[in-house]
Amino acid sequence: MTDRIVVTGIRGFGFHGVLPEERIAGQEFIVDLEVTSNFSQAVESDDVLETVNYAELGKIAYEAIVGPAFNLIESLADVIAKNCLALEKIQTVCVTVHKPSAPLGVPFNDVKVVRCLP
Repeated sequence: MTDRIVVTGIRGFGFHGVLPEERIAGQEFIVDLEVTSNFSQAVESDDVLETVNYAELGKIAYEAIVGPAFNLIESLADVIAKNCLALEKIQTVCVTVHKPSAPLGVPFNDVKVVRCLP
């Protein structure tokens, strides 16, 4: 059985990007997470310790956003995905990193990358 936890809209201010102005001024990044697990034991016991703690997922994403800068948001997504996957009970993870203020030079709604493991 595959069950899912989805957390969307985790926001933080970071300095990720290849342009010098991105590294100096920074910008907001938004992360969405989707992990798969098996909730059967948690459902039977009704015990939070038997499931994935979504607050911990949010903390992992937030700390990566505000932590050391990456040139690529692909690298940011990878670190978040690997750290989430390292948690007990998680089978797979998909991380979406949104960069809504990316320097595209044209009008746009969003730039995002998606990294899924394993």
